[in-house]
Amino acid sequence: MTPTPIGLVFPGQGTQRQGMGEPWRDTTAWSLAGEVSRHSGEDVEELLLRTPTDVLRRTDLAQLSVFTVALMAHAEAARCGALDGAVACAGHSLGEYAALTAAGVLTLPDAVTLVTERGQAMRDAERLRPGTMGVLVGTGLPEAEVLAAEVRAEGLDVWVANVNAPGQTGLSGSAEGIGRAAELAPGVGAKLIRLSVGGAFHSPFMAPAAERLARTLRDVRFAPGNLPVVANVDAKPYTGDGDWPELAVRQLVSPVRWEESVRTLTGQLGCRRIVELGPGRVLTNLIHRIDRGVEVVTVDGPGALEGLAAV
Repeated sequence: MTPTPIGLVFPGQGTQRQGMGEPWRDTTAWSLAGEVSRHSGEDVEELLLRTPTDVLRRTDLAQLSVFTVALMAHAEAARCGALDGAVACAGHSLGEYAALTAAGVLTLPDAVTLVTERGQAMRDAERLRPGTMGVLVGTGLPEAEVLAAEVRAEGLDVWVANVNAPGQTGLSGSAEGIGRAAELAPGVGAKLIRLSVGGAFHSPFMAPAAERLARTLRDVRFAPGNLPVVANVDAKPYTGDGDWPELAVRQLVSPVRWEESVRTLTGQLGCRRIVELGPGRVLTNLIHRIDRGVEVVTVDGPGALEGLAAV
């Protein structure tokens, strides 16, 4: 019997919470906490078990924590055979690094180095130029782009940052710019929900972080890998032909094209089941809105793996 073609997806920052590692504590994959600690210099076990949610909002800590739990979920799912039939990977923003690791494009030490440096660089960029984000709901990308352009025409900073799903588009910019976007949103039939973040991610505000990450990327080797990874910046699948250093730098200052990425998985790459690996079910909820014809499975704890290998 031919396995169902599976796409693996990994969540990004924003899914972190206190105790997020607890479900994996008694699994073989828990050893990853020690490995990530050694390569990052952080006490990852402390982050995953005891660090309060409000502390985990710190960009560098959030990214390292979510990345580690995503890899734990992947390791356990692979160990029990639940990922037989995997044909491609994708990750939302930070999740792209877990996807590259799962696909064999990055080694664990290199991935941890990049995630650690990326998180610290983004946190420093937040301090240099504070910003924030909001989610525009109830309208499409064309309207979001018109709204952002209108705000910029008034001399305020706002850009499209995430194209997540039909009727859900993320905006990044200054606090004043996001505030003005919220005022103008009803004019395009939408509502803007503000996010509790201190940075304007995936926008020009992250240019200093992109420059810093580019320097670290010079010392990292990207292998051909064993699965294609769909890139955030253009929603295209790359194997050994991908210029991942360039894609990683662009990702920090460009919109995450998640809706298109999912359509690449379910269309061009033929995935009939998508498995979300990591904390929460944010991507599962988005994928349900993008393509209702694809099966979606959330693996946010070992219990979710029971019987999955036989499905």
